[in-house]
Amino acid sequence: MPSDAEPAPVSAKPPVTLREVAAAAGVSVATASKALNGQGRMTAETRERIRETARLLGFRPNSLAQSLLRKRSFTVGLLTNDTYGRFSLPLMAGVSDALVDKGVSVFLCNVEDDQRLGQLHVEAMLDKRVDGIVATGKRIDRHLPVDLSNLRIPVVYAFTQPDPGAVGLVSDDAGGARLAVEQFLRLGRRRIAHVSGPASFAVVHTRAEAYRDVLRENGLPTAEPLLGAWSEAWGHDAVARLFGKAGREGWPDAVFCGNDQIARGVIDALRERGIRVPEDVGVIGFDNWEIVAEATRPPLTSIDMNLASLGREAGLALLSLVDGHPAAPGIRKLPCRLVVRQSCGSPPQ
Repeated sequence: MPSDAEPAPVSAKPPVTLREVAAAAGVSVATASKALNGQGRMTAETRERIRETARLLGFRPNSLAQSLLRKRSFTVGLLTNDTYGRFSLPLMAGVSDALVDKGVSVFLCNVEDDQRLGQLHVEAMLDKRVDGIVATGKRIDRHLPVDLSNLRIPVVYAFTQPDPGAVGLVSDDAGGARLAVEQFLRLGRRRIAHVSGPASFAVVHTRAEAYRDVLRENGLPTAEPLLGAWSEAWGHDAVARLFGKAGREGWPDAVFCGNDQIARGVIDALRERGIRVPEDVGVIGFDNWEIVAEATRPPLTSIDMNLASLGREAGLALLSLVDGHPAAPGIRKLPCRLVVRQSCGSPPQ
């Protein structure tokens, strides 16, 4: 063959057919189909042999045919207005983790805060015959800008306000705040300040009330939380208010922050004043946003809302509804967890 001969064109192999699987396994096409779909009567050994044969041959079932057979698309939609994905992406990872082993795919649609865009995405999902929808957002006290209350498919809400009579899942913000304050108490801190976000957020008041409750239960004085923006700049400003007074005896020895950005601002501002963290003042944040918490110096102790676990529970709840199992409506609160790093300090010797 001449050296400059053109190589033979590459062509894709045709997909393995069910008939080929049946022939290789020594069974009828009907038996192979039933084995792969978990149907029909046969020994466990026969069913496993057929499935192993299909796996070795690289057989992939026709998803459209399966959808028509079972009257399901094996897809669910995830709607969110969390543009940056701070909350929706870990939640989606949990939803996908719950459903991938069931052969269910998840596709994400960002509705921003646009009602028209939200309606277009919902109609597209319905056109694709999704089996259900998980609705999530960037805060738990607001509805998504689209009406999901009258759809003929199941809807589960996670980290956003549900419609009446629907299933909703949120993190236990009060429980998370208690974890933070109780950690400070275990470390011997007694003058604990609270710096949080805007008063327009329901979680701000929920966490503040839990903060006060723990201090009251331990016979300690309470102070009004300082409320501002969800930002590092506000953390800087809050330190000026808390530590601007003369005399260290009136300074807090711990600061519980409403999110990790505020906490990072607090730590930076304390360092600028020559106040050591955690030796002089312990700091705990909220959200466990790892890109912020682990880059803070010292690394930030924070409350994790377990969003992946929340997404997993939402996915399982939706799958149960799709399978026809009724669920009690209402909001379920899932526990948070404390992630200890260096900023809160060590127990007293």
